[in-house]
Amino acid sequence: MQRPNIIFIITDQQRYDTIAALGSPHVHTPHLDRLVREGVSFDQCHVSAASCAAARASLFKGYYPHTTGILKNADRWRRSWIERLNDAGYYCANVGKMHTWPFLTELGFHERFVVENKDRYLEGRYFFDEWDKALRFRGLVKQQREQYRKLPDYQSSLGAFDWELPEDTHPDFFVGDMAKWWIESTPKKDPLFLQIGFPGPHPPYDPVPRYAERYLNQDLPLLPVTREELDGQPPALQELRVHNSQVDHDSVLMPLDVTPQQRQRQRAYYLANVTMIDEKIGQIMAALEARGYAENSIVIFTSDHGDCLTDHGQSQKWTMYEQITRVPMIVWAPGRFDPGRRVAGLVQQMDLGPTILEWAGVDVPPDLEAVSLAAALEQPDSFHGRPFVYCEQVKDAVLTGCEFMTMVRDKTHKLVHFLDEPHGQLFDLVADPDERHNLWDAPSAASHQRRLLDELREWRIRSGVHTKDWCRDHR
Repeated sequence: MQRPNIIFIITDQQRYDTIAALGSPHVHTPHLDRLVREGVSFDQCHVSAASCAAARASLFKGYYPHTTGILKNADRWRRSWIERLNDAGYYCANVGKMHTWPFLTELGFHERFVVENKDRYLEGRYFFDEWDKALRFRGLVKQQREQYRKLPDYQSSLGAFDWELPEDTHPDFFVGDMAKWWIESTPKKDPLFLQIGFPGPHPPYDPVPRYAERYLNQDLPLLPVTREELDGQPPALQELRVHNSQVDHDSVLMPLDVTPQQRQRQRAYYLANVTMIDEKIGQIMAALEARGYAENSIVIFTSDHGDCLTDHGQSQKWTMYEQITRVPMIVWAPGRFDPGRRVAGLVQQMDLGPTILEWAGVDVPPDLEAVSLAAALEQPDSFHGRPFVYCEQVKDAVLTGCEFMTMVRDKTHKLVHFLDEPHGQLFDLVADPDERHNLWDAPSAASHQRRLLDELREWRIRSGVHTKDWCRDHR
């Protein structure tokens, strides 16, 4: 069989509940809905890290963050399984965000058109990516934190601002247009691995205003936040709330008390950005079909993690709620996989790595911690998934109240462990799917706490034994 082209589309910070066809009818996503109707969707896909670079490195290496050593943004990341595709004859191209460090690392790509975060303020602040260069060529100054801080309502905007430059200069339009241009203008590659990375809907939440209008006047689901829930959060997460009320990460400053109106406006702007990306995905799909790629292509859509968007009283990521760890994942390949199927079992997002290598006819390294999803795509109804999924986050410039946070989750319960602390989180996902009632100290849940803590210990030991030769082979 001819090796398939693989088109891998990744957004940044997109929650699982942002696609209409997957159960969120308040979101306008006709093109992603098409991929759902014609493809296979994973209902329980979980990332392995609660921040960008660590999650992406895990995805493109096939190991957990504690194995890769890439635990936070700006940790050095220069290798990936994309090199194996390159060696096997795939033409590998990247348009948009990957979040490697350094940003221009080859990573196995033949060519890269790098576009990074919209509002770079720490690492790479003075790095000029393709988007920066295009704006400079047109004599424009990109919207960014220094400008937003001058707005009279900056303290209360929760990172939501109007895009006031020409529409085509918005970073998600820029990446979508560049990907479309690459597909249409580059001599056809066979086989092709094309990674397209949209910077949004990561904040600042800055859509073109006409996309926000439909959401501003629409009732949007907002998870209630109670004082009881906030008081029951571990000290590290209470400190995170205070930190995010004082420091404006990615132009988002979140007061300790926010109004329903503030929450509604932020959610509207975020979803508007999702709709903008959806529109560009539709144009990319049309370009693939026009160039003859779609006939033998597998298109994958996912995101690197989610965003609390004030749910649980938290801003952005750095926590282990479902809004962060659970992401959409769709695989579209008409004629290869039955359309409209849903996979219910738990999977780690990094499981895509060996799956892609398998599709490409490339040997999968035996020590990968990721496992192939080929069986799930071919026979979704008989796929049971992983018994547990895991997620990690190290102390960084934002999560300052703990040294290391680890999540372990099965089909019914989730536990979040804080290194060397007596506090934690435990949720009954059947009785409390919104994760509002922390059962860490509840005697009735003690057996589940012990069971999941035991699994966490066994997993880390098992991981260390399984990957004992990793440093020798990957340094």
